[in-house]
Amino acid sequence: MAIAFTLIETAKLNKVDPQAWLTWVLERIADHKINRLDELMPWRYTSEM
Repeated sequence: MAIAFTLIETAKLNKVDPQAWLTWVLERIADHKINRLDELMPWRYTSEM
C-alpha cells in the first residue's frame, strides 16, 4: 500500500490526475525499455498531455 500511496501522491504533487496517469503508464509499461522508465514519470506525462 505504501508504494501505491507514494505513486498517487507523486502524481498529485505534479498536478496530474493519478488515475489517468496510472492508466497511461499501465498501457505502455509492458513494451517499454527498462532503461527508459524516466519517460513514464508523472512530470513527463504532463508535458505530453
